[in-house]
Amino acid sequence: MPSQSCGHLKVLVMAGGRGTRFWPLSRAVRPKQCIALSGERSLIQQTVDRLNGLVKPECVLIATGRDMEQAVRQQLPEIPAENFLVEPRGRNTAPCIAWGAVEIARRWGGDTVMAVLPADHLVADEVSFRQVLAAAAEGASRTNSLVTIGIQPTRPETGFGYLKVGGELGRWGGKPFLRVRRFVEKPDVETARTFLESKEYLWNAGMFCWTVDAIRDAYREYLPGTWAAMEALTHQPSTIEKLWERFDATSVDYGVMERSRGVLTVPADLGWSDVGAWSALPAVLGASQGGTLVAKEKVIIDASGNVVHSPDKLVALLGVEGLVIVDTPDVLFVGRLDRAQDMRAINEELERRGLQRYL
Repeated sequence: MPSQSCGHLKVLVMAGGRGTRFWPLSRAVRPKQCIALSGERSLIQQTVDRLNGLVKPECVLIATGRDMEQAVRQQLPEIPAENFLVEPRGRNTAPCIAWGAVEIARRWGGDTVMAVLPADHLVADEVSFRQVLAAAAEGASRTNSLVTIGIQPTRPETGFGYLKVGGELGRWGGKPFLRVRRFVEKPDVETARTFLESKEYLWNAGMFCWTVDAIRDAYREYLPGTWAAMEALTHQPSTIEKLWERFDATSVDYGVMERSRGVLTVPADLGWSDVGAWSALPAVLGASQGGTLVAKEKVIIDASGNVVHSPDKLVALLGVEGLVIVDTPDVLFVGRLDRAQDMRAINEELERRGLQRYL
């Protein structure tokens, strides 16, 4: 059950990303978080759904961008209109979280515990997720530390960041809290295998808990320009347009977490996936003959290990393996599955050629 501290818990859901690695299904006006990849509910709907019983909809803020505001609002009719923070333009996660912290402090006070969650991840074990988030909130409140949820790794994954953990500081909400010795960016496969075997590393899921006062203090120490903008915004909430360019355009991981000496993590096994690229779908949806196929009908002959998304058509595969095929009304994408993380190159080429209508 959620701990008593959850009465002070508010949640910021970050929904400003475009999900470029899920192009061409993910677009600026219908980003990845608004797509249903598993079940009938979209990723952002599932993110808010799994908070049921922990926080009320009026205690959830949604940060998103102007170009996707309408799509995101339509996904979440239960969230009050004033709880949508529409960024003037994307400047990475540090400004987004800073604005959220200012708004939560304005509404509920600086001692409020603030959870930060990405809008486009999947969590299979929602009961465990709520238990871990409740524990993280209690630990953040009791220790005044910056708390991150660390995922128990199951494979030598090269697409995630890692946390090197130290000893246990204590237990809150029935969960152990470990010291984070350092953050490690996406490793190569051999390094990732070493991490997995050492049992000293967790995946960095990008899910955080802290009091508003703690994160403001961290900004003041590590990103003083952003902190000054936060102070100005506190006194003049309507000036976000004017102040936005004063926020440091960086991620909270680079700008704050990797530099902080007081980060704790709660290890968790949640059936978590960031669904970062098309290559993540087999782990989410499973694989059968031919690979992972979303199709009206299938004909598979001597084909394996493919990822195909063409829900309205018959898909026939003959003698192919390791492909990604995504069919949308205006784009047909075909690529190698082992290059799925490189989708940004396609987006950059479309921009270079003035074909932004396809983004």
